[in-house]
Amino acid sequence: MFFSLRNKLFLVFSCLLTIPFLVLSLVIPSLFTIYIKDQTQELTVEMMDQFSLYIDSITKQAEDVGQQVLVNPITQEWLQLETKQKGDDTLTTARLLVRNELNALLSSMMVNNSNNISVSIFTHDGEGIWGDYADLENNTWYSEFENHNKTYTRSHIDPNQQSAVMRDLHINSHLIPLVDMNSFGDSGVIKVNFSTELIENALDKIKIGEQGNTFIVNEQGANVLTGEIKTPQEIVTDSLEEMKDRQNEQGLLEIEGDNEKYLLFYQHLSVGDWILMSEVTEADLFAHPYQIQKSMLLLSFGVFLITIIASFVFSSSITNPLRELTKAMNYLEKGDFNSAKQIMPTIKSENNEVRYVLRVFAHTLEQLKSLIDNEYKANIRRRNAEYKALLLQINPHFLNNTLEIMGGLAAQGKNKDVMNVSVYLGKMLRYSLDTKSNTVTLGEEIQYIRNYATILQLRYEDALHISIDEDPESKNLPIIKFIIQPLVENAVKYSFIAKNHAKVYIKTSYQSNHLTIVIEDDGIGMSEEVIYHLIDNDDNKTKSSTLESSGNSIGLKNVLDRLQLYYEEQFSYQIDSEINKGTRITLGINYEGREMNEESHNR
Repeated sequence: MFFSLRNKLFLVFSCLLTIPFLVLSLVIPSLFTIYIKDQTQELTVEMMDQFSLYIDSITKQAEDVGQQVLVNPITQEWLQLETKQKGDDTLTTARLLVRNELNALLSSMMVNNSNNISVSIFTHDGEGIWGDYADLENNTWYSEFENHNKTYTRSHIDPNQQSAVMRDLHINSHLIPLVDMNSFGDSGVIKVNFSTELIENALDKIKIGEQGNTFIVNEQGANVLTGEIKTPQEIVTDSLEEMKDRQNEQGLLEIEGDNEKYLLFYQHLSVGDWILMSEVTEADLFAHPYQIQKSMLLLSFGVFLITIIASFVFSSSITNPLRELTKAMNYLEKGDFNSAKQIMPTIKSENNEVRYVLRVFAHTLEQLKSLIDNEYKANIRRRNAEYKALLLQINPHFLNNTLEIMGGLAAQGKNKDVMNVSVYLGKMLRYSLDTKSNTVTLGEEIQYIRNYATILQLRYEDALHISIDEDPESKNLPIIKFIIQPLVENAVKYSFIAKNHAKVYIKTSYQSNHLTIVIEDDGIGMSEEVIYHLIDNDDNKTKSSTLESSGNSIGLKNVLDRLQLYYEEQFSYQIDSEINKGTRITLGINYEGREMNEESHNR
């Protein structure tokens, strides 16, 4: 029993000691995760803002250098000479002089500016100040600048620079058009280069969790720095799509991956279409709260075990005798007095109150068993007598009807039919006079009905049609005798009262341990008053009225009462009838829990 004294003690101790720990183990880590998430977002945004300012300083310096180079007269003079026709010796000398002046200008700018900034100038046909670009159009950064107006390049290596150091470094560049200030014609590109390492060193300071990643991508999701992005590409792609929907300059995205959840902080930089992203998984960010939660859950489990042991020791001295007494009472409730009596001597208790209860219960058990045994024996004798009396109503009634059939056939001179009736009647009497058992198989009962139907067929010939639909699965089911024949007899009898023909249909089916027997006719039917009288009677009133009745429904009452006596609550029935259209009687027997090989019924 769940609500026993011991279980109540277990429940009380568990609630008082375990639940607070359990609640704390769930609430505290949850509060930690909320706090950590807020603090992480605040610190990350602050670091990203600082990084953004640093990037702004580098790119602003690159933009200023580019503008200074563009408007410088030396640059404009070099551009005008480069665009004039080649071959003139005077122009060649002028070009050399201007190129030297421009080299000196760019070198001084490189020295005077920090952050390893260098400047390259070249025309669209590939002629540059530090060297020519033979395949300029095949360079990705140039193609993106010309076709998509991307003024800031991704990280790359450019060998056309003045400094040998810069030639071997990965660089990002700011590109501005090389415009003739006189004609405003676009003649080339000014390429201001700055070291990628400067950006990456600053980017390394933005770190979330143990395994977090920080990177910069463009709107297409391509890395603008060196190396590979460790964050899965699908997470980056999904984040960019969500950013487009939000249209915020910065924020926090929560993206569901295949196996874990990603927290992704982002900020749009003022540099072209660059986007700064800092990513960390939820498991990585909340690793410490999860570890705390796990430890507290283990602690709660330990407290729970200690509670169970303590409550067991505390309650055993009281609950053990009561539990054994409960077992004895359960046996008593089921009617198993012997098992209950066997348990009582084994129950020991040092508690005077409990010992007194045990002694009183043992005495009550003895008296109750004696009274029930006497009443049970008297009841068995009474019920057996009732059952035998009901069964004896069948044979005389049927024998009288059959003899009338034989007399009628003899009067008509149908001696062969009389002999056939005698043969079938003999088989039926042997079946009826077999007193070894009150039960037979349903197959034997159906064969009995077939013999009976043959006798009726000889009398009524074509005016009577009896069909039997027998379920093979039901043939070997045990059933009490004479439950179908009285119903068939009534069906034939009351069909010929109002009609010159009769149809009787018999069907058996067995499914899910439930037997169904249907007897249906097209006779005169029964009124609602008669059906109500059959259904409304209680058991004792039904038996008495059946034994004393001589009315038209005696066959049906007899069958229903015998089935109720034998099968009790496992038997059910239904009567559907309509005046002048017929009657359908459905008998149901539930075999679940019954012995399928029972051979006798001794009440």
